[in-house]
Amino acid sequence: MTPADRLAADRETTLEQIDDLSAELADIVASTDLVATDDEHDPEGATIAFERARIDALLDAARDHLAAIGHAEARLAAGEYGVCERCGQPISEARLEARPTAATCIDCANAG
Repeated sequence: MTPADRLAADRETTLEQIDDLSAELADIVASTDLVATDDEHDPEGATIAFERARIDALLDAARDHLAAIGHAEARLAAGEYGVCERCGQPISEARLEARPTAATCIDCANAG
């Protein structure tokens, strides 16, 4: 699979995840709109609030990953994909297969 194919597949999967999470969040919001909720006194209020926060966090992570995919696609178009942004050395093929959005080699990633 080419880098462009890996990134396209990753983009498609991430967009599907965003759609699924958005639908799940909309369902939770719609279900809570049907009843008057008082999180402080409703025994399920804390559970619903936790679930909304969990989905919001997953959506944020998916959107961040989508931005990383865009960055990787731009690097690919510029001929810079597979080159570490920090040290300029090649990023291993195994790392790029595992993390198509990797912008740093494993040594630089481990260094923080």
